[in-house]
Amino acid sequence: MKQLQSYDWERLEQELHNKGFAIVKNLLEEAECKQLADDYDRSSCYRKTIRMERYRFGSGEYKYFSYPLPPLIQELRTEIYPYLAPIANLWMKAMQIPVVYPPRHNEFLEQCRAAGQVNPTVLILKYGENGYNTLHQDLYGSVYFPMQVVLMLNKPGIDYTGGEFVITEQVPRAQSKANVIQPEQGDMLIFATNFRPVQGSRGYYKVAMKHGVSPLHTGQRHSLGIIFHDAL
Repeated sequence: MKQLQSYDWERLEQELHNKGFAIVKNLLEEAECKQLADDYDRSSCYRKTIRMERYRFGSGEYKYFSYPLPPLIQELRTEIYPYLAPIANLWMKAMQIPVVYPPRHNEFLEQCRAAGQVNPTVLILKYGENGYNTLHQDLYGSVYFPMQVVLMLNKPGIDYTGGEFVITEQVPRAQSKANVIQPEQGDMLIFATNFRPVQGSRGYYKVAMKHGVSPLHTGQRHSLGIIFHDAL
């Protein structure tokens, strides 16, 4: 894993403010991506498996990790959070929401535990041909973090085709806008969990956001999703 401080976080913060998403290029090495994807079938790592078809979430499968998280995933979750917490606090202030996120992730998890949210939400997703994920938001309780990340573990155009990441935003009293993104292997996509604030003529207003994955045409696609709040 590359050092997070080596990236231009001022630029990434501005992209998050302007679009609700930003890409951190080449965070994971190819070998790390391959290991995470290869570990998908290690049943001892996970607390729960979801077949998307059963719940009409799409077509594919994902697994929630159990505690303790694998070392690399624990490091990612712990080290990424402090870069995002100040941005999250700016969003809460802009929307006049009385929530302050602490600077360290373990302190935020204490807030989750106080609300009864004790189950890890880090997950790994697997799609095959024609697999997809419907538009959704990852909210697991009353305590949530307004940004999350996904790391791409396979090579688009080589390991699979199609399977673009889709982010929609719903401006009040307007049509939805779709952003279609294809990060490369090892890239980390940061995006809004459920909304982002946008400055209007009368102050800030809330733009609701959802995300999903378009259908794969060929191949197999794995991705690692890191959600910073825990679940009930």
